[in-house]
Amino acid sequence: MGSPVPCPVPPYINSDTDSFAFTSARSRWPVILTGIVDDLSRTTLESDGEKSEEGKALIEKVGALKYEVEHDRTLVPLEDDGLYDVALYNSELERQGPMSWGSAPWLYSECYMYRKLYGYLQTTAHWKEYDFFARQKLDAFKSSEVAVAELAIRYKTLSGQLHGSVSKEQLHLLFREFIDISLWGNATDLSLLTNLSLDQLQSLQGEKARKESEKNILVNDVDKAWDAIFSVEGGRVDLILDNAGFEFYTDVLFALFLLDSELADTVVLHPKAMPWFVSDVLPVDLPVLINALGSASVFTMAREEIDFLREQLVKYNEEGKIIVRSSGFWTTSLAFWEIRENGLGGGHEVWQDLKESKLAILKGDLNYRKLTYDAAWPRTTPFSTAIGPLATNQVKLFSLRTCKADVVVGLTEGKEEELEKAWVDITSAKGMPETGKGWAWSGKWAVMPFSSGEN
Repeated sequence: MGSPVPCPVPPYINSDTDSFAFTSARSRWPVILTGIVDDLSRTTLESDGEKSEEGKALIEKVGALKYEVEHDRTLVPLEDDGLYDVALYNSELERQGPMSWGSAPWLYSECYMYRKLYGYLQTTAHWKEYDFFARQKLDAFKSSEVAVAELAIRYKTLSGQLHGSVSKEQLHLLFREFIDISLWGNATDLSLLTNLSLDQLQSLQGEKARKESEKNILVNDVDKAWDAIFSVEGGRVDLILDNAGFEFYTDVLFALFLLDSELADTVVLHPKAMPWFVSDVLPVDLPVLINALGSASVFTMAREEIDFLREQLVKYNEEGKIIVRSSGFWTTSLAFWEIRENGLGGGHEVWQDLKESKLAILKGDLNYRKLTYDAAWPRTTPFSTAIGPLATNQVKLFSLRTCKADVVVGLTEGKEEELEKAWVDITSAKGMPETGKGWAWSGKWAVMPFSSGEN
């Protein structure tokens, strides 16, 4: 097995008290593991026979893992469960040398934790396909009913207009609005798309609303992404997914817009292959979403519009225009610098696949961390530098990321200091003063960088 492309900048590590890694390893992970124990306990109580006994053994294993994390034990090689990525994780562990939960590189140890959990499932007969997080993902989606209904109503109206005469400028503006919703991925940022007509989007009212919604976007290459979309008629767009629930719903809506408007012939959705980082989309989450949308007991509002959206989704999926394609590469600990010729861990195959796309849109914080090696780059570092070989790998990529971890690049001189001061002021005003560095993981700011793959 070869070695991954090295990064010249060290990664964020769990022992750095100034990093969100420190808080994550000590506070967030034990809470997540406790939630998994609770979920397993509930399902085990609903089971009997061999499945119940296996459930009890899983609860013990997850409890023991939580103890190891909380007591800063040394990471040990993953047990072989027959899947190819075990060797990748173990070779990286050997390459980096002994490390504990409290001192390991943040990205590696977090991926390692979720992979270890999946390994526990693979030792069972009845739990191999179990998703520890399925309940909370569906519950969170159900709790977004008002926003789901609002977007369904808007989509039905738009769908009719898109089959009429729509100008390039109107399509461009709609593209930007769908990107904005997909970026923030929550129910609080829908006012522009749901309240303005196509004509109003082009008005001063629309321009003012856009500027307001974009003020916290620190790097905004949306127009470069639009050029990549519009310069090739039809073609394929890829979405490397992040969170399930309402965010996935907005991603699906974006896919429907691309197909309805004929900006794309095909949209490929790339979920994770195993339960990952609590809320990540799995292949099964598409039928789960379709079933939820079809249930009048789950979503009682705007039934006509939700049924219309659901029918379009099912139709495009059956026609092969919306495709779900998973790869084990997305759940390795490897940085995306391996998306290259002869890349490790499936990176070569992903590279060959994404070269066929006119734009690969990578959703969320974790994908951005992997694009940039989760390294402690100076924040004025150009994005093209921080993504290493990706900058010249013939794949056009566009990252949609709300900042929830330390790594941020592409800022202008002086911007970091301005953001640190702003965050101190914001937290002090709430009576809970924090270090200025916290702006980077607050989720309040976002970046949308683009790479042509030809720099």
